[in-house]
Amino acid sequence: MSQISWANHMTAALGVSDLERSIAWYHDVLGFELIYKLDDWGWAELRSRLAEVNVGIGQAEELEPRGGATLTFGVADIDAARAHLEAHDVGFDGETTEVPGMVRLATFYDPDGNTFMLAQRLDGGEGR
Repeated sequence: MSQISWANHMTAALGVSDLERSIAWYHDVLGFELIYKLDDWGWAELRSRLAEVNVGIGQAEELEPRGGATLTFGVADIDAARAHLEAHDVGFDGETTEVPGMVRLATFYDPDGNTFMLAQRLDGGEGR
């Protein structure tokens, strides 16, 4: 049994090099809605298309990608989602891959090189 009483929400915090450019990218390309922006803090939070999953972006003087978590967003149609992103010149890490009978995956990057992934479940299950 978990000792943590989890709340039903998540905010993923990411460093970006240009706050305004990133707000526009997350809005225009991914369809996220700006919740608020704190100019004095160099911070903004956007609502993703998933209930209670937000992305917080903070302007950083230096970005040093060191690995870390990859935010993975479930989609109903990975080919359509990928085509939309590619139409916005979003870079992908190779082709869409498949774990047979389980999931199709495609890794992509925001303008600062933060890693994201699209995932389309093939088994029709809601969770594991």
